[in-house]
Amino acid sequence: MNMQTIFKYTALALGVIGLILQVVILNQGDDTIKLNALSGHYGVISSMVNLALIVLAITVSLTLIFSITNLASNPSKLKKALLSIGAFGVVVLLAFLFSSGIETPLKDGDILSAAGSRLIETGLRTFYFLVFIAVGAMLYTGITRLKK
Repeated sequence: MNMQTIFKYTALALGVIGLILQVVILNQGDDTIKLNALSGHYGVISSMVNLALIVLAITVSLTLIFSITNLASNPSKLKKALLSIGAFGVVVLLAFLFSSGIETPLKDGDILSAAGSRLIETGLRTFYFLVFIAVGAMLYTGITRLKK
């Protein structure tokens, strides 16, 4: 049995389980579900959430496995991927170096630490740097096409 057949039957089985859970949820009705939730019994809803988490875990793990095996089989793609990851790391490092953290009081009375503030600022600066790089790359390619 090849991999495609295994994936097809697995997807079919998960789809049938999801359909059965959906029918059970619809047959229970909103009022019953709300009353059960108020008493702390989530029943079929938690089963549906667990099924969704299982499907998500399978999807993410298969995507990572096949991406890594594809990269490992082609050295030029692996080199490009590592260069891209390194370039992204440099952008994040620059954003971190330009960020400063200040303790900030929050609306609920808690205090955001200086380290937390610096990490938030790093994320924002990383986003701004990446937007600037993307716009610059688009302008550069647009101008070079106009020159030709």
